[in-house]
Amino acid sequence: MSAFNKLVKHSQKVSHFNHLSAICGWDQAAVMPVGGAKARSEAMAELSVHIHGLMTQPQLEDWFAEAETESLNQEQHATLREMKRQWQQANVLPEALVEAKSLAGSKCEHAWRTQRKENDWQGFEKNWAEVVRLSQEEAQIRAESTGTTPYDAMLDIYEPGTTSEALDRVFADVKTWLPGMIDDAIEKQRGDLVLEPNGFYPTERQKALGLDVMKLLQFDFNHGRLDESVHPFCGGVPSDVRITTRYNQDEFIQSLMGIVHETGHARYEQGLPRHLAGTPAGEARSMGIHESQSLFFEMQLGRTPAFIDHLAHLSAEHFAAHNDRVFQVANIQKLYTRVKKDFIRVDADELTYPAHVILRYEIERDLMNGNIKHTDVPELWDEKMRASLGLSTKGNYKNGCMQDIHWTDGAFGYFPSYTLGAMYAAQFMAAMKQTVDVDAAIRSGDLTPVFTWLSDNIWSKGSTLTTDELVKQATGETLNAKHFRTHLTQRYLG
Repeated sequence: MSAFNKLVKHSQKVSHFNHLSAICGWDQAAVMPVGGAKARSEAMAELSVHIHGLMTQPQLEDWFAEAETESLNQEQHATLREMKRQWQQANVLPEALVEAKSLAGSKCEHAWRTQRKENDWQGFEKNWAEVVRLSQEEAQIRAESTGTTPYDAMLDIYEPGTTSEALDRVFADVKTWLPGMIDDAIEKQRGDLVLEPNGFYPTERQKALGLDVMKLLQFDFNHGRLDESVHPFCGGVPSDVRITTRYNQDEFIQSLMGIVHETGHARYEQGLPRHLAGTPAGEARSMGIHESQSLFFEMQLGRTPAFIDHLAHLSAEHFAAHNDRVFQVANIQKLYTRVKKDFIRVDADELTYPAHVILRYEIERDLMNGNIKHTDVPELWDEKMRASLGLSTKGNYKNGCMQDIHWTDGAFGYFPSYTLGAMYAAQFMAAMKQTVDVDAAIRSGDLTPVFTWLSDNIWSKGSTLTTDELVKQATGETLNAKHFRTHLTQRYLG
């Protein structure tokens, strides 16, 4: 067997254990009883150590050296590149750190579920201090290995090839025009009459509505399912994708669009190249590209008048409310495009959302680079929230620095992906419209032309291309944030 084939076989073995880890993670977030937390944390830490051990076996170095001398086709070269990248990332970390971080993250995340509700910063900080310490240790080790800053070393896990220097440049530009656009949009909408949902919307009916919308979006139910969790997410594996949302029986707006968002993630996973399954080349390109797909569904498709028409009619049917003016198409459109300065990122509108992301990016960048301490975060959060959205979070930890799940397990370097994803999504839509009548496809109820374009240009590529190569091949240029600004201007000020 060639060295390359040995590496592929080994990668598939690792993938099987990652499969188990993903499903255990979904179970922990969605259905696991509270009393199972300690034992589950220990089991998942043990699994993380086992996976890390497989990823760092000594013979792999020789296999990589040999494989690089073998005659490989273009796809095999890409597969080797991605396998080596993951191997290098795993190989720099000591096993003890992997285990300690997994245990600390599980403990912090589980306690956060209660602590956030109680606005208990002091309790949260005690657990989070260890997560931050271990993450900074990891960042330093990775930085020494790659010759980058600690934050850039963490960023590379989620956004290969992206640097904080590039992000600083892009986000600095956004900060010059976004605040003014937010204020202009709020002023433009000031006189709009918007009817809020004011009935009782049972969870069972909301779920049935969500399932119908997932069918419209051509989700493959033979390879996935919908569940409920505290924090909506998409997990599992391409052959078994698990998406979740959360329900509020006083309204249906958030859970419904949450399902649209997570279905975008899921369709990407379900569309990845199956012949490369079990290898890194068959995985999603980056978190920014992953977010581009969920935001393409939620923002580029989900908030168009044509798609809102479907949502309005389906919602009226499921809640038997055809005569309720809340469910009129024009009202649903206003509900989904209303701009409001608020505290919660996951509930933020499309226009204010980048402000939430940039705030988090600047904090996690400085935290990983050692320029601030974790105890500085609440005050910095308040300062940046007041500067960007005019809101104070002083003493309001649950709606401030404790609102997200990502930092509880040390996922530092992740947040830029959200706004990068929004930028990629706008760029993909601009390119798609050159060859696809998107509006006609949505109105017909058959979105196949849209999904065919995404499959051909994004999903089927997996990680066989670098991010820049993928975006340029699909759109004719690398990331161009001007498409994002144009999209927002047309939707909110046009």
